[in-house]
Amino acid sequence: MELFSFWSWLALGTLLLILEVFGAGGYLLWIGMAAASVGVLTFLLPALPWELQLLLFAVFSILMALYWWWRQRSAVRRSDQPHLNLRGQELVGKVFLVSEAIVDGRGKIKVGDSVWLARGPDAALGSRVRVVGQDGVILLTEPVQ
Repeated sequence: MELFSFWSWLALGTLLLILEVFGAGGYLLWIGMAAASVGVLTFLLPALPWELQLLLFAVFSILMALYWWWRQRSAVRRSDQPHLNLRGQELVGKVFLVSEAIVDGRGKIKVGDSVWLARGPDAALGSRVRVVGQDGVILLTEPVQ
């Protein structure tokens, strides 16, 4: 009696791939591919004992899940917007007007339709300063010549 046919393995692989669509994070994809791989091997080698089929499925599943994990960890993700959600960082290098004079190292600058706290050399109201860094919610500035 044949316990597992290649159709059984392909059906299991298909079921796992369908379940992956519902958001398993990639792991069922690779386990489904392991099942499909065993199905192909069972088709090519019909006399493959069921014990060996299960062992191959387990080994393929582990290897493919480890490959997926390694691939996720090693993938370098470069963003086309590296300062997204880092509002102050995207302002570094830009020039703005002082909206409240910077006196004794503290003041405010106008950035778009908002006002930011600024720290840097003294600067008069209306003068131009360049943002050179950020310390929390305070922008670090220098005068523009």
